[in-house]
Amino acid sequence: MTTPLEELYQEVILDHSRRPRNFGELPDASVVVHGDNPSCGDEIHLGVRFGREGALEEIKFNGQGCAISQASASMMTGKLKGKSRAEATELVRAFQQLVTDGHDDTAVKLGDLRLLEGVRKFPQRVKCAMLAWRAVEQALEQNAGAATVSTEPG
Repeated sequence: MTTPLEELYQEVILDHSRRPRNFGELPDASVVVHGDNPSCGDEIHLGVRFGREGALEEIKFNGQGCAISQASASMMTGKLKGKSRAEATELVRAFQQLVTDGHDDTAVKLGDLRLLEGVRKFPQRVKCAMLAWRAVEQALEQNAGAATVSTEPG
């Protein structure tokens, strides 16, 4: 028997994986990051355009992967669009904390992304959920150019 929260989790994940928001290429991106999760086969190409003040003016992704990786990327782009670098960095930290150790006081800032907290019970799925976040973390560390990240060390 599933709880109402588990049902909501399933609905949100399926909705975002089937109809991802901010999906597509960003031709005028300041930074493009290619991310991969070799253990699952997930791939993401994340484009970020920074505004004059350094805010994430536009953010889009494309790629392929499991429902969790696609839903996490879709939800993340919606949450980060328009945020300052400092706000985005804090949300990255809060999400990582959420899916690895459970939520803390900052998790409330994540909104619907808190529904992904359950992936922490499945270590391989944490990598799926974190792929897009690792990519945006890399994008925040640079102002221009391209980069590659992986969920696997080395």
